[in-house]
Amino acid sequence: MSFPGRSIQRAWHLVDASSQTVGRLATTIAPLLKGKHKPTYKPNADCGDYVVIVNAEKVNFTGNKWRDKLYRWHTGYPGGLKQRRAEEMLERKPENILKKAILGMINRNNLRHKYIEPRLKIYAGPDHPHTGQLNETVNALEKHPRKRTEDWHFGFKNGKYSENGTYQQGTK
Repeated sequence: MSFPGRSIQRAWHLVDASSQTVGRLATTIAPLLKGKHKPTYKPNADCGDYVVIVNAEKVNFTGNKWRDKLYRWHTGYPGGLKQRRAEEMLERKPENILKKAILGMINRNNLRHKYIEPRLKIYAGPDHPHTGQLNETVNALEKHPRKRTEDWHFGFKNGKYSENGTYQQGTK
């Protein structure tokens, strides 16, 4: 049974990138853009959601990547190989650090270039023009758990598996 394209419902997701590691954040955003979290996912169809990322200037790298990581591109002219360190890229275009990481996790094809890339909205600061699409009730996605900050929530609220006073029957 095929899934007609006009019944696709697109959701809007808000992501706060402050103090999050670039690669870990990109691995949570790329499936949202492709639509892999939906039961109607098809790899050859456009079924992803919109993602709005704020505070892109406050992302983190692990280790010495701010100094050692290089972003390279070619201008198309002879001898036109350019490169920039990650810390220089953060000063000039902080949105491109996340954009390059996220789009690097998605196959390069017409689906990505025409449909997926325009749905990724990245902003350096906390302000964005998509307040009409994002309801007031929309909460930012939860941050990825990190060992260094000992933020081990694993999706459990308040770090607990269940509320106080509750138990599973048959276990004692």
